[in-house]
Amino acid sequence: MAGANTLQFTQDNFDQEVLNAGVPVLVDFWAEWCTPCLAMAPTIDELADEYVGKVKVGKIDTDSNRELAARFGISAIPTTIFFNGGQPTKKFVGLTSKKDFKQLLDEALQ
Repeated sequence: MAGANTLQFTQDNFDQEVLNAGVPVLVDFWAEWCTPCLAMAPTIDELADEYVGKVKVGKIDTDSNRELAARFGISAIPTTIFFNGGQPTKKFVGLTSKKDFKQLLDEALQ
């Protein structure tokens, strides 16, 4: 379901891949049955391709990783959380434009 550069985060690898990452991380909380999530998937994949090597971009299936969804207060999907320095710094709930994501990522990389 994900693009070549879109990472798959799970309860097993989350702390290492996201909280301990040396770069900013954009995490998309989604589920297979969620139509808005599927609509946003191409945007997430494009961002993963455009920011490869600068920002980690990945997805968490909320059905398979309920503990992570609860840990970050995910009550609606899609929800995308931006982590910088291991801390959640920005949360987007619902469909979000690529422009909004790019603005956040570009500012974080300056």
